This record gives sequence, C-alpha cells and structure tokens, in this order.
Amino acid sequence: MEDKKSQFGFQPENYKLLLIGLAINILGFLLMIGGAAEDPNSFNASELFSERRITIAPMLIVAGYIVIIVAIMKRKKVSKDQ
Repeated sequence: MEDKKSQFGFQPENYKLLLIGLAINILGFLLMIGGAAEDPNSFNASELFSERRITIAPMLIVAGYIVIIVAIMKRKKVSKDQ
C-alpha cells in the first residue's frame, strides 16, 4: 500500500480566493442597502430603483458566489512523479 501523506484540502490560494469572493459579496450587499426616506409619506423611485441597486449590486453578488465556489472546488495540482 502506498503511504499517502494526509493533507488538508485548502491551500493558501484557496483561502485568498475565498476572501476575495467574500469581499465581492459584501461590496454587492453594501451597494444594495440604503434608500430609506426621511419622510414616510414620500416615495423616491429614482433612488430605490437605481441602476446601482437593480443591476450592479446583484451582478457583484453573483460574481462573489462564483469566486467562492471556485475557491472551494479548486484543487492543488499534483505532479505525476509522486
């Protein structure tokens, strides 16, 4: 039997990608928050339905989740000599 050295699945590169994905997600959620009106009787549709909240923030959130999935699934390349 081959004696395989047990290794943890995540490498430093995986952690870096995971943190980058998390930062992108947080940025997306931060861009989506806000828009509270000072007067409850007024409705500012241009602020609520802005391009930042409707388009940019969701795209950043999806991109962040994609980076996180890549970080989890990425494997270390193993040379065939070992």
